[in-house]
Amino acid sequence: MSKIFRVMALCGLVAALPACGDKKDQAAREEAAKKAIQEGAQKEQKMMEGMVKGVETVEKQMTEKKEETKK
Repeated sequence: MSKIFRVMALCGLVAALPACGDKKDQAAREEAAKKAIQEGAQKEQKMMEGMVKGVETVEKQMTEKKEETKK
C-alpha cells in the first residue's frame, strides 16, 4: 500500500514540475507577442501616414495641373 502511495506521489510530482516552468515561458511568449503587435501597429501607422502624404501630394499636383490648364 505504501509503495503505491509513493508511486502516485512521484507521478504527481513529475506531472507538476513541467507546469512550474511553463508560467515563465508563457509570460515571455505573451510579452514577445505584445511587443510584436505593438511594432506591427507602429509600422502600419507609419505606412498609413505615408499613404496620406502620397495622396495629398497627388491631389496637390492634380490641382496645380488643373489651374495651369485653365490659364
